[in-house]
Amino acid sequence: MTTTKSKETAILVTGATGTVGSELVKQLTSPLFSPSSGIRIRAAVHSQNKVDQFRQNNRTVEIVIMDFNKRETVAEALNGIDELFWLTLPRPDVTEEIPSNLIREAKKNGVKQIVKLSVFQSVGTIGRLHRHEEKIIEESGISYTLLRASAFMQNFINFFGQTIKNENAFYLPAGNGKVSFVDVRDIAALAVKLLTENGIRHENTAFGVTGREALSYGQAAEILSKVIGKKISYIDIPQEEARKSMKAAGMEDWLIADIMEFCNIIRGGNASQTTDTVEQVLGRKATSFEQFVRDHISSFN
Repeated sequence: MTTTKSKETAILVTGATGTVGSELVKQLTSPLFSPSSGIRIRAAVHSQNKVDQFRQNNRTVEIVIMDFNKRETVAEALNGIDELFWLTLPRPDVTEEIPSNLIREAKKNGVKQIVKLSVFQSVGTIGRLHRHEEKIIEESGISYTLLRASAFMQNFINFFGQTIKNENAFYLPAGNGKVSFVDVRDIAALAVKLLTENGIRHENTAFGVTGREALSYGQAAEILSKVIGKKISYIDIPQEEARKSMKAAGMEDWLIADIMEFCNIIRGGNASQTTDTVEQVLGRKATSFEQFVRDHISSFN
């Protein structure tokens, strides 16, 4: 059985302005974690512009600029930190030194636990780079938990929201394969529990984190239609059309290749595996896609 930590715990959230990081900060700064709870939150952002933007909605959070390429900013961000939420955006230009420097500074500052957001489907450039970071964490000697998440439900807002609003449709070359979409709120809730409670029973563990069910994009469109109250269509476009569209949107070639590889995995029926991690750790079922749409209905109208 886990128990809440009694002394002050300083938590650093990297990627604090991203989809998962911002939700994690939101949950960590809820009334449940008042100053008397002994939880102190430091949010790492990449630039001064993001500091100003982030501070508008997070006035009680300590904010630091942290550039993974600048070791001095990493050292400053980790100074006095007990728990680290590791969220990076792996890219082909990430050097060996970036994760190694982060671990070096974490050890120097006595970080006791790392919770890393990783990927459920370890494919392509992104998957390989996540696994590279995982190995560095595993070999560090610091207690860790890896949260290997499947595709986010929030992608329907971030990537498909505009065409759902404007065209009553969304487009992807994924066929009829199913995906075990997960709500980012569930990922953040898992991270909150791991970061704020004694996590001995989860020490040095990797969790697959998915939703409760696997859906095809066609089935997701049916749920969107039902909840929103208008017909939403999923259009299974040809791969070349998808490539041209992503290129026109300014995506880099390596990212387009990774997305296409994942679409092929979906088409092949290999992205449908589900886990009960949310229920095991949080004691409740994972959020359903229908509930997600109901909670975010304004994003689709």
